[in-house]
Amino acid sequence: MFLITPRLDGPDHQLRIRSNMEQRGPAVCALILALSAFVHHGTATAAEADGNVAGILPKGGHCPRLLNVVPSHKGCACDEDCPADHKCCVFDCGAVCVPPAFTKPGVCPRRHWGSGPCAEFCSNDSDCPSDEKCCHNGCGHECTAPYEVKLGRCPSPRGTPMCAEFCHHDGQCPGEQKCCKTSCGHACSEPC
Repeated sequence: MFLITPRLDGPDHQLRIRSNMEQRGPAVCALILALSAFVHHGTATAAEADGNVAGILPKGGHCPRLLNVVPSHKGCACDEDCPADHKCCVFDCGAVCVPPAFTKPGVCPRRHWGSGPCAEFCSNDSDCPSDEKCCHNGCGHECTAPYEVKLGRCPSPRGTPMCAEFCHHDGQCPGEQKCCKTSCGHACSEPC
C-alpha cells in the first residue's frame, strides 16, 4: 500500500492557504472583538460586584485649594489609592486623600473698589451654602451670590461723558444688555 502525501511547498498549496485566510479573516476579527468585549465586561462586572466602580470611572470634583480637613489617608499616588470618593491631593505636608471640592455654576462678581475683610471664610465653592460661590473679595475669600453671564460679546469700549462704574456684572443690566468696559469705567450696553 502506498501513501500519497500532498506537496506543501507548491504554488497550489500557497493559493489554498491564502484562500482559507481570506475566508476566515472576518471570522477571526469578530472572534477577537467578542473576546475583548467579554474581558472588558467581566472586569466591569467584577468591579461592580466588589462595589469598586470608582476603579473604572474617574472620580468627580477637584482638589481643594487649602487643606482644612483631616486627611483620610496619607501617602497616596493617585485617586484610586483613596477610599470612597476621596481624591489624592498634594499639599505642603505631601500627598493625602481628602474629600473632593466641586465648582458651582455662575461667576464671582468683580471685586468692588477697595478691599474686603482679610480673612478666609471659605476655600472652595463646596464650603458655601446653596448656590453661593467662594469668591475673592479683594483681600480674602468669602461666600458670595454668583451672577449670570449673558450671551454675546461686549462691543469695543467707547467714550462716556463721565468716568463711573454704572454696573459691575451682567445681572445688573436690563434685558439682554451686558456690563461692558467703557473708556473709563463700566456701563450696560447691547451685545454684538
